[in-house]
Amino acid sequence: MSTTTSTPHLAGSAPPAVRRGFRIPEEIGVIVALVAMMAIIGFARPRFLNPINLFSLLGNTTFLGMLAIGMVFLLAIREIDLSVGWMFNFSAVFAALLMVAGIDPWLAAFTGVLFGAGLGLVNGLIAITLRLPAIIVTLGTYSMFQGLSLIANKGRAIVPSDQSSSFFSVISTKLYGVVPVAALVFIVLALAMHVVLHRTRFGYRVQAVGSNPEAAAHAGIPTAWVRLQTLVLMGAICGLSGVMYVGFRGAIDPNEGSDFVLVVIAAVIIGGTPLSGGHGTIIGAVIGMMIIQVISSGLIFFGIDATWSTFVTGAVTVLAVSLDRPIKYQRTRRLERRRETFHG
Repeated sequence: MSTTTSTPHLAGSAPPAVRRGFRIPEEIGVIVALVAMMAIIGFARPRFLNPINLFSLLGNTTFLGMLAIGMVFLLAIREIDLSVGWMFNFSAVFAALLMVAGIDPWLAAFTGVLFGAGLGLVNGLIAITLRLPAIIVTLGTYSMFQGLSLIANKGRAIVPSDQSSSFFSVISTKLYGVVPVAALVFIVLALAMHVVLHRTRFGYRVQAVGSNPEAAAHAGIPTAWVRLQTLVLMGAICGLSGVMYVGFRGAIDPNEGSDFVLVVIAAVIIGGTPLSGGHGTIIGAVIGMMIIQVISSGLIFFGIDATWSTFVTGAVTVLAVSLDRPIKYQRTRRLERRRETFHG
């Protein structure tokens, strides 16, 4: 008679691999929604499906989409960062000012990413020290970062004077005349962060803390450290998006990013990351941001005032939030059935 033994699972480590059969990707719903929207708009307005327009949509998704990637990690641990727009702006302003001062643009860009990580560190240290939710802390740092950025740029757009550097030519290049290099960086970042969230110890810890903070702490996971790491990651991604924006546009306006946060949160929720934490989908967030961009572009193609896109995005977000609980219930039921099958 043979016995089956299981290897004990170490606290904070990635869960052991389990052989699974084919299963439908969880993002299938938003993928179908995106394809359906594009097909409907394309049928009524064929020019919408022009490759140049589609790649332009991808380019418009890039910078906000990066912020959405970082926000997935935060929602997965039941946190929200309201300061993402101003971390984006302040990092871009900081890097642009270094370029104006004569610092090599590549070095200035790298410094801007580190600066963004530092802003995230400020958020994290305040949240952990005062034992406050990130949403409360970043409600304050939203205004702090905004004020410091406006002081630094003096209310004017920052335009690096020497844009002959390879930094600007590389970031703003369009491969084959249509594919933005910045969009390719965005895609690579999305794939990398997908692996981090679902295939690494850090990603496992993020989802464990978001699922049940008390149980995670009892299992030996340093919950405060995970929160700090996640907020720093959010800041670094804001910095990366900000410096790439400078390279792509060649300037940073004083109020650029001020209205980013609601769009970013909407994209993440539409993409399928629940507000209740414990789970996140990077691919879903990317598709969610693309849905928002398709809505905006579609309204323009139909001759509707673009300001209506804000209303439509809000309505879609409310719909996504209303479906959050039943979707989580169905996910929980599927997991229970898998456990029963595995142990049975």
